[in-house]
Amino acid sequence: MQNGFVESFNGKLRDECLNETVFSNLAQARSAIQLWKEDYNYRRPHSALGKFTPAEFARKLMLEIAAA
Repeated sequence: MQNGFVESFNGKLRDECLNETVFSNLAQARSAIQLWKEDYNYRRPHSALGKFTPAEFARKLMLEIAAA
């Protein structure tokens, strides 16, 4: 294992998206992966980020940096 965060992400992508779908062409695969990525980054809270979505966490961090 080279990087725990990358390995975890790859496992989630594989388990939740790639293993669940049979793609008939590249466009369908790209579309399904894009939808999964949007869900992962904008709608799903992550325990490692204090139960914030990555987008919310980044926004909060930028506000804290600007206030400092």
